[in-house]
Amino acid sequence: MLKTLKPESLPLTGKSRWSTIRKYSPVSRETFRKLSLSGKAPQPERLGIRCTYYDNQELHRWLKDPANYQIEQKT
Repeated sequence: MLKTLKPESLPLTGKSRWSTIRKYSPVSRETFRKLSLSGKAPQPERLGIRCTYYDNQELHRWLKDPANYQIEQKT
């Protein structure tokens, strides 16, 4: 039987769901959700009622310095 290999770290690009982010996050899911709402963590991207993703590049920026993370303003 073939085993599916899971990456040892969060991919640098692409999108991830909370189930993937969980093991790298220094905070709980609810705290992360509140931080996202206040602009202190990456913003969720909704693909449906039950499907939320986060941009991996933004997650890496946040993980480098969670206390000072700010959403980049797009011009």
